[in-house]
Amino acid sequence: MSGQVDEERVLNLAQRWPKTSVFLLSSSASIVAEIATFPLDVTKTRLQMQGEAAFSRFLRVATPYRGMLDTTFGIIREEGFLKLWQGIIPAVYRQIVYTGFRMVVYEYYRDGILEKSEYRRFSLLQTAIGGMLSGAFAQFLSNPADLVKVQLQMEGKRKLQGKALRYRGVHHAFLKILKEGGIVGLWVGWVPNVQRAALVNMGDIATYESVKRFLKSNTSLEDGILIHITGSTCSGLVTSILGTPADVIKSRLMNQPTDKNGKGLLYKSSVDCLIQSVQGEGFLSLYKGFLPSWLRMVPWSLVFWLTYEKIRYMSGVNPF
Repeated sequence: MSGQVDEERVLNLAQRWPKTSVFLLSSSASIVAEIATFPLDVTKTRLQMQGEAAFSRFLRVATPYRGMLDTTFGIIREEGFLKLWQGIIPAVYRQIVYTGFRMVVYEYYRDGILEKSEYRRFSLLQTAIGGMLSGAFAQFLSNPADLVKVQLQMEGKRKLQGKALRYRGVHHAFLKILKEGGIVGLWVGWVPNVQRAALVNMGDIATYESVKRFLKSNTSLEDGILIHITGSTCSGLVTSILGTPADVIKSRLMNQPTDKNGKGLLYKSSVDCLIQSVQGEGFLSLYKGFLPSWLRMVPWSLVFWLTYEKIRYMSGVNPF
């Protein structure tokens, strides 16, 4: 009897506050995926900073190159195993805001504006537009947490270089950035960050939903784990291809040294960072960290979509 009462409460929550339910369920799924794959994000961020031409000129030193495995094992050997989760707290904060809002906005766009039903389809272009808009909006809101995450991920490297650590922890980082750069300082790098999120969310949602719709229409598979695995695997690959260049620019802008007013000392804008990176390191510098990004995005997408679909089912909410 108690179990039936609890189930009715969950169903009533989903029915009475559907947008709140989507926010809570998607945020919960994203936290699971973020924690499970975060070491690859740390490795990716370190690789994106490696060989940074503008930074090398600024310090007048050359940065040695490492591959993905060398970088990962180097972090473990030189800084400790737990440093692979350096920045996990702001990353979780960011996922709660980013994923919660992107899914709420997208589902409102899909189900409310486009009036999607079980028997009505809409084009890939409409899906892509919805993914871009929802991703851009959600990322703008979550930029402060993303900024702190990137800077904390680079603290271990500063320590190895003999530099003083900038932050004592997550909340100190927020307060220090706010003090030095004002409220605007928390949105450093937001332009490439929003651009990346728009591309990543477009690739993620549009690919997942399109693959899922195609398999349901053209095969005998039902909406279940095989379709979810196939759709999420494809979306992870597409998001990595679309999002890595903007991710490199975003990470470099966020990690660059600043003056006393919080103004960047290496790059004037995202376009300037793009030009300096390509001129100093070549076009492929925009895909630094692609391998760990891809290796992270595929399992991230897999864990997220499987978890999200499962908890939607358990909560009495229709499949995505």
